[in-house]
Amino acid sequence: MATHEGCRCRGASSRNSTSILYSILKSDGFATAEEQQQQQTLHHFLHRTSSSSSSSSSSSSSVTSAPASLQELRQQSCSCGSTRRRGVLRVPQVTCKAASAVLVKTLRFVKNVPCFRELPEADQLMLIRSGWAPLLVLGLAQDRVDFETTETVEPSMLQRILTGLPDRQSEPPAEQSRAAAAAAAAAAAGVSVVDIEAIKAFLKKCWSVDISTKEYAYLKGAVLFNPDLEGLRCLHYIQSLRREAHQALNEHVRLLHRDDTTRFAKLLIALSMLRAISPSVVTQLFFKPVIGTVNMEEVLLEMFYGK
Repeated sequence: MATHEGCRCRGASSRNSTSILYSILKSDGFATAEEQQQQQTLHHFLHRTSSSSSSSSSSSSSVTSAPASLQELRQQSCSCGSTRRRGVLRVPQVTCKAASAVLVKTLRFVKNVPCFRELPEADQLMLIRSGWAPLLVLGLAQDRVDFETTETVEPSMLQRILTGLPDRQSEPPAEQSRAAAAAAAAAAAGVSVVDIEAIKAFLKKCWSVDISTKEYAYLKGAVLFNPDLEGLRCLHYIQSLRREAHQALNEHVRLLHRDDTTRFAKLLIALSMLRAISPSVVTQLFFKPVIGTVNMEEVLLEMFYGK
């Protein structure tokens, strides 16, 4: 069982029989009265943000650098313009509504994990910022939320001139102007096809393995407790929680799937695919088409802490 290893988190001395196995499974199985309130909070915040987005287009969402694996895929593309292939949701209203519902369930899951609540608030915030997007995509897989996209092409130089979109090579030096130009270009061009294919490949992988509810719960624990973040106060405790999540998943697979010796490896492969998905891509694909530019960090804080 995971221990705090010197970390002064709440409940350190009282956790005698509670392990991540119990905590995660209990969290994933409970539907609390907060869920409806969180859904209302999300709709209220997103409506408020959408109505004011035109006057605050310089606000940026939580942006994380693209993973090296995706960058390598883009570099392997030919120079004829395939790197500019992009896509948009075919039915954005339906897909964005489904993604919003999964986000509510995801935050409810995180909030109900006792191991997580025992962490200092600073560590909680870091883990939420790091894990909300992969947890959301994992939730999409669990709820079997599929989506279709329509491929588009990034505006050419002529299209930029005719539609008034700024040329990237001639962007003004001011930070606000660059942010506005980037937002306008992103809204017009959609999301990179490479990023969309990465998400769809992960969903297909999960569905092909036919992951069970308990396995999804352990995978969520492995994603949530990310010890690779700089500045964590309870680093050793979080490391032990991730290790315990992996061990619990392995034991569960060995117990129920004795004849499938490759199942645990397949689940680890799915986890590695999930880590290559960028939070900024998730925001732009599943939220921006309906609500416009939004700061997901503000959404998460308001839903999670009521701030």
